[in-house]
Order: sequence, then C-alpha cells, then structure tokens
Amino acid sequence: MGFLKGLLIRVGATAVAFWLATLVIPGISLDSESVGETVLTLILVAIIFGVVNGVLQPIIKTVGCGFYLLTLGLIALVVNGLLFLLTGWIADQAGLPFDVDGFWPAAVLGALFVGIVTWILGAILDRD
Repeated sequence: MGFLKGLLIRVGATAVAFWLATLVIPGISLDSESVGETVLTLILVAIIFGVVNGVLQPIIKTVGCGFYLLTLGLIALVVNGLLFLLTGWIADQAGLPFDVDGFWPAAVLGALFVGIVTWILGAILDRD
C-alpha cells in the first residue's frame, strides 16, 4: 500500500503544481468547461509529465553527461523546459485543453515552478 500511496501523492502534488502554474506563469493555460474537466485534465497532464520525465530524462542525462559537466548542470534548465514543452504537445495531441505557448519563458519557468512546487508539496504530504 505504501507504493500506491506515494504514487497518488506524487500525481496529486504534480497536478496541483500544474494548476498553480496555469495561474501564475504567463503562457501556460488550461481552458476547460467545468471543474471536473479541469481536475481530470490536470491529473492526466501530471501523469503525462511523469511518464515523459521518467522515460526520457535518464536517457538524456546519460547521453548528455558531458554537457551537464560542461555547463555545471545548467543545461538541466533547458532539458526540463523541453520536456515540459513536450508534455504540452502530447497533451494537445491527446485533445486535452492544456497549452504551453513556447519554450521561453513559459516552458522553462513552468518546469522550474512545477518542480519546486511538487518538491514542496511532496515534502509536506509524504509524512508517515
């Protein structure tokens, strides 16, 4: 039961972070008709974001290890922004009303904001 609880906390925290990002970051929007559609969209986008990060980020870090060392890790901002933009594109292809306008500033700031908020919420909510 611990794995399922942790997974639900992570998805929920990421969904809340995406919702806050749509309110705070210009260029990230969620155009839904009802509260139920908004919640479902946020949960699905959080799952897409988790899958994209879980699958692609380790591959990118392994292949681009030299760039991470050369830039002292600052390339991670670019990589995370691109993965955030990819999440918005996949959500658009899936017909979800979630939109990321472009790489800068929406995707980069959105990835940074979602990462920080998810980390804070995870630290608060994941207490045993």
